[in-house]
Amino acid sequence: MNFSGSLRKMITQYDQETGKVDYSLNLDGHAVCGLNELVGREVTVSFSGKMNCTVCGKNIRKTYSDGLCYPCLIKLPQADMCILKPEQCHHHLGTCRGPQWGLDNCFIPHTLYLARSSGIKVGITRQKQQFTRWADQGASEAMVIGTFPNRLEVGLAEVALSSGMSDKTNWRKMLTNDISSAPFEEYVKMAQGVLTEDQRKNLVESVLVHKYHYPVDKFPEKVKSFKLDKVRLFTKKLTGIKGQYMIFDNEVINIRSHSGYKIELTCD
Repeated sequence: MNFSGSLRKMITQYDQETGKVDYSLNLDGHAVCGLNELVGREVTVSFSGKMNCTVCGKNIRKTYSDGLCYPCLIKLPQADMCILKPEQCHHHLGTCRGPQWGLDNCFIPHTLYLARSSGIKVGITRQKQQFTRWADQGASEAMVIGTFPNRLEVGLAEVALSSGMSDKTNWRKMLTNDISSAPFEEYVKMAQGVLTEDQRKNLVESVLVHKYHYPVDKFPEKVKSFKLDKVRLFTKKLTGIKGQYMIFDNEVINIRSHSGYKIELTCD
């Protein structure tokens, strides 16, 4: 098999009953082949040296934030700082880069969650994409602890909780399967104690833990990442996929960070 095109983050499908995560190679915004079936086989990836903005398609020398060119980075609402820091939402001030985009994407139900990716972390995401978000982070378990009406309110709740718990994933521990066994319950109680009365009204009454199983034959003992900018051609045995990482024994590549790179992937 042979596929070529401009990379995007891998497409994930999650089965809520089994916890299985299936991955697809995403080129030019389309799923072109299932990647789970390639685990255990040698694959060859070559980078042409060319990059395209994932929004406007312009040929560029450097990508920003999920494969954007610089002009798109500084003008698109989805690349504004309030996406990384939702508590800084400025839509109400009339300064949103795309007011309608903000209404469609930020003023909709958002999930406040706990995920076990390395340690237990708190995070937020749009409710409709929570299962994809957890797969992208390589969570082994995740749970919804609250549903908020918009991104600003859930962002403020996350900031309040991040003073007492992490809001980041240690990607090295996640990929070596060095996962905390701390119970979720103590973090749920912490959330209930930290949030304001109004914020607690958005917490769910009962929680359901979702488990995730990734296509990994062997977890690395130590992990080293590499970039296509320096390794433009390689042939390696794919030993697993977790989060947005493809694992090759003790080496890994973050596919999402290569969005916009024009590549060719082949496998016999």
